[in-house]
Amino acid sequence: MEKDRHVVVVGAGVAGLAAAWFLRQAGGDRLRITVLDGASRIGGKLHASEVAGVRIDAGAESMLARRPEGLELVRGLGLDEELADPATTRAAVLSRGALRPMPGGQVLGIPGDLTALAKSGVLSPGGLARVPMDQVLPPTLVHEDVSVAAYVRARMGEEVVDRLVEPLLGGVYAGRADRLSLTATMPAVAAAARTEGSLLKVARDLVAATPKNAGPVFTTLRDGMGSLPAAIAEASGARVRTGVMVRELSRTATGWRLVTGPTRDAAVVQADAVVLAVPGPAAAKLLGKEVPAAARELAAVEYASMAIVTLAYPREAVPGLPEGSGYLVPPVEGRPVKAVTFSSSKWPHLAEHGLLLARCSLGRIGEEYVLQREDADLVELGVAELAEVAGVRGRPIDTRVTRWGGGLPQYNVGHTERVARIRAAVAGQPGLAVCGAAYDGLGIPACVGSAKSAASRILDHLDPERKWSHDDQPATQGA
Repeated sequence: MEKDRHVVVVGAGVAGLAAAWFLRQAGGDRLRITVLDGASRIGGKLHASEVAGVRIDAGAESMLARRPEGLELVRGLGLDEELADPATTRAAVLSRGALRPMPGGQVLGIPGDLTALAKSGVLSPGGLARVPMDQVLPPTLVHEDVSVAAYVRARMGEEVVDRLVEPLLGGVYAGRADRLSLTATMPAVAAAARTEGSLLKVARDLVAATPKNAGPVFTTLRDGMGSLPAAIAEASGARVRTGVMVRELSRTATGWRLVTGPTRDAAVVQADAVVLAVPGPAAAKLLGKEVPAAARELAAVEYASMAIVTLAYPREAVPGLPEGSGYLVPPVEGRPVKAVTFSSSKWPHLAEHGLLLARCSLGRIGEEYVLQREDADLVELGVAELAEVAGVRGRPIDTRVTRWGGGLPQYNVGHTERVARIRAAVAGQPGLAVCGAAYDGLGIPACVGSAKSAASRILDHLDPERKWSHDDQPATQGA
């Protein structure tokens, strides 16, 4: 195997950077790795900046701690000591005119504990009475993909969908339960529903199967998840180029040809292998010539836009820090803000600054009109929300509005099958792989997992007998 094989990764979000890191880990200095991104910075939806002098995430603020890929990457980078666990994960739901505790014993809003559900007060008496009917209704066995709403509604009624499942899925996907895939968004529930008639029992069994000493569900880094991309990029030893838009991708006799830059000043990059770690629309455009079947499927993936309004108040703006980590707002409440996180209550390292730091999330699929307002208007929506619901007084001392246009892929019904068709089409092209949020999950661990799979595919192509690449080879620093 000759040295200096060139791999180009298109996309410098967490998936693309992780793919570069995994390639370096296995390939060592035998690989020349280039990461290209059209944006002015790396990190994609992982980004942090200062609000009132405090560095706080503008995108994803945490990652799942119970899925291993994210933690394994952080530890592989030597950032173990930077991990920070939440002080509280108790969340509430704004339902029927009041903040009510998220009931315990639930799985993505699907209740498994009727007593906890009743005590929470999230549902009306009628909605609560409908839930246990799940245990006597004829089975609704799931043999093909259906929407989350269709299945949960059939088993437990409309209110569970509207006031529990919908706000939780809206927080993750900015999507709608009547369109999101049960198989793609709740795979464990979908698997159990093939043979188990009672959804209550499915939820109870899944909760019971969770280890009691599993630790916090989420974790973050003390400098924010936005600090992770730079650490990955440095450890990958890749040449990272921002402000470089890849416009074309085509196969050559020896590998791949990428055309970058504007038409009047185009540049060509030659590669032995390519990883596409960009959103669906961009991947569809690049694959249109060589892998049209995959391009058609990727072009059909919908994306939702959202915005995060970060507000900083003096501590005295609210009598004592708000209890819990924040609250969710069901769409049926008719409010523009869909979720609020009290970051200074949730994360101890942010509480140290003596401020109330809150993040208000706005925007769901189909609600683009909310985001057409000016930044100042979005700030006012956040200020009004905190004043009315959380009792926050006065004006914020600093604000930040971050817009994520087309940032969240929608895992609509049939998504798992769509991804299988994309991967089957890409598999027919040696030296090509895809990864990112459009495939197996939106969270950081899922993106890292897809990056590892993409890197493995590239290494299988470049070094099919694995004569020089191996999983435990230390990363090589430098370009």
